[in-house]
Amino acid sequence: MGTMQQSIPRFPRPLALGLRVAPLAPLRLAAGRLMASLTQRRPRLFARLGEHARKTVLIDPTDLPIVFRLSPDPAHPRLEVERDGAVGDYDARIAGPLAALIGLVHGAYDGDALFFSRDLTIEGDTEIVVALRNAIDNEELNLADEGAQLFGPLAGLIAPGLRGASALVGRWTGVALTRAEHETQAHEL
Repeated sequence: MGTMQQSIPRFPRPLALGLRVAPLAPLRLAAGRLMASLTQRRPRLFARLGEHARKTVLIDPTDLPIVFRLSPDPAHPRLEVERDGAVGDYDARIAGPLAALIGLVHGAYDGDALFFSRDLTIEGDTEIVVALRNAIDNEELNLADEGAQLFGPLAGLIAPGLRGASALVGRWTGVALTRAEHETQAHEL
């Protein structure tokens, strides 16, 4: 894994402010479909969590006015999207800029380095956080590919374009939107 030597990009403030009033229904629908797709296509992802699978992790992008509540129970995994003031109960919380959280999924950032630099905050049951991190690392998720799966039978046609667009936006913004960017970034650092 590469180490971060530059600042982590922040989500543009005007867009974040827009999310304060935007309806969450489209994000909630996409989150539900993403979890259904991951459960079907990658059943080991949540099964690897063992005893921790019934715990709840709050994923808090600190530069957005929303939070994600992940309940990775393999029998009924859920990813709920809420306003940041409506967090409810959770066993662990992972907080940091959206770019850092996405970069963790793609292996672009080292979680330990982010934690020790205080770019990432972990509260509560750290065992579930470590188990989740290991499960995600083992699956080598690529969010562009997972997003393409939301289009069902058209996924094969959409995935290459979505990967290309994600890589382009990633280079422009500095956010690792695809796993392939990790390879490029690792060579540049």
